[in-house]
Amino acid sequence: MNNTTNLSSLIWSSADDVLRGLFKPSEYGRVILPFVVMRRLDCVLEPKKDEIFDLFTKYKDQVSDPSPVILRQVGYSFFNTSKFDLSRIKSDPTNVLMNFNNYVQGYSQNVLDIIENFSINPLVEKLHKNKRLYLLIDKFTEFDLHPNVIDNHQMGSVYEELLRKFSEMSNEESGDHFTPRDVVKLLVSFVFGGDKENLQGEGKIRSVFDPCCGTGGMLTIGKEWVHENVNPDLKIDLYGQELNDVTYSICKSDLLMMNENPENIHGPCSSIDDDRLQGRKFDYMITNPPFGVSWKSEKEFVDEESKDPNGRFFIGTPRTSDGSLLFLQHLIHKMNPEGSRIGIVFNGSPLFTGDAGSGESEIRKWIIENDWLECIVQLPDQLFFNTGISTYFWVVTNKKSLQRKGKVQLIDGSSYHQIMKKSLGSKRKWVTPEQSDELFELYQRFEEGEFSKIYPNNFFGYTKVVVEQPLIEGGKPKTDKKGNPKPDTSKRDSERVPLSESVDDYYEREVKPHLPDSWMDRSKDKVGYEINFTKYFYKFTPLRHTSEIQHDLRSIEEQLQQTTEKLLNE
Repeated sequence: MNNTTNLSSLIWSSADDVLRGLFKPSEYGRVILPFVVMRRLDCVLEPKKDEIFDLFTKYKDQVSDPSPVILRQVGYSFFNTSKFDLSRIKSDPTNVLMNFNNYVQGYSQNVLDIIENFSINPLVEKLHKNKRLYLLIDKFTEFDLHPNVIDNHQMGSVYEELLRKFSEMSNEESGDHFTPRDVVKLLVSFVFGGDKENLQGEGKIRSVFDPCCGTGGMLTIGKEWVHENVNPDLKIDLYGQELNDVTYSICKSDLLMMNENPENIHGPCSSIDDDRLQGRKFDYMITNPPFGVSWKSEKEFVDEESKDPNGRFFIGTPRTSDGSLLFLQHLIHKMNPEGSRIGIVFNGSPLFTGDAGSGESEIRKWIIENDWLECIVQLPDQLFFNTGISTYFWVVTNKKSLQRKGKVQLIDGSSYHQIMKKSLGSKRKWVTPEQSDELFELYQRFEEGEFSKIYPNNFFGYTKVVVEQPLIEGGKPKTDKKGNPKPDTSKRDSERVPLSESVDDYYEREVKPHLPDSWMDRSKDKVGYEINFTKYFYKFTPLRHTSEIQHDLRSIEEQLQQTTEKLLNE
């Protein structure tokens, strides 16, 4: 983490020397990030740069499209047919813009598509007009981004650290772009580690999808985890969709350099109102959707789809101020009938927001009553770059093991962390690999304990019952034509009765003794679900006895007196 952070800081400060006064600091990222990508591409292609140019020169007049020949012979999924790279552009300062454009146009179409999403043309023109383009290229050629120096994992961290700096400067939410890697590694261990049997064997292909894929960290780390911990030979196809144009471009370029298929990454567009993978099913799905982000701009589309019995949002929609649960519904509709696993990061809101009958409650009811909710893990606070709030991840699956059927496991991981020596934004804590293993072990054991609770599905459900009291007029209850007492709406109340209890028994025990004239209006019954995570792990700490407090106060007074006397005698 330190090496990549240092490199990111060096890149940013070096670019600052060139960009200061020409661009606002909030605009730096738009310039820096595409140049980092191009420098990385140069470093990857460098060993075969001349070979590619020679092949292009040889075949350009013989075939209409020499791309297949070049790709087949060089062994890469991309190329650049220009004689220039960023280093060679420096050799001719007088023609830097012309040579730079020749260099960009030399890229294969899959890279050109990526560069196009960076929208660099007006930025380059501005740099050249102000005599800064050459200086910036010169700065970036100083950075050694060759794969043998900076591996793919480290390169991903560099991108993410630069994005964090960019987000801070522009007052954007860095959490919209990527998730800390310690969190990702913990999440993927639960998603994939809980299904090791299905990942074994030869000749298998598994698919992984992230609808908010950012720079692609969850996808690549997930694949890496499976290959290192379960099956190194398993073929895993990665799919994603991303809204932000910059992170979308970084993700595609990063996957391209890993010999993954960048065409499986779609965007820049929202998964909610523009599902580019409609109808596709996936074996595994992992994501960290934005916390507490409004979906008002997508409301018309979502409302229309919610009318379709086969649509993603037919069960219900959350309030427009927080669209987190929309992403979970989106993923559930992409589960394979044969079995899929979902890992999704949330804040606390999806656990309990919304009363019985609300969209949020109906979504929770739908998930739990279908026995899809397997596990929820509470993470430490101050774990993310842009927020210090407590977060949780849910594991959802339509193929529970026999021992987990009809049950939900809750794990309190809030104490599993270490304090970082240096904070990164709001991130002051991290989960060590050892702590991650301990949490996964709690999950695997599937036993009750201090940090693990197991409940039946109906534990989280309740019936909301309306309790009425008679309307009193002239000292007597007012009745309707049938002689039934009329309710006093000002005294109307409700009770939440756990699904595990009889409503009638609860009423007779908890309500009737206190309100003997009351009655229940069962026509207004609503079933709701909520997960009061904190309540289940609450530990009562008895108040200290007054004698202990008085003793401590006297000790403090004596210490203060001794200190005062010492100072006066000096």
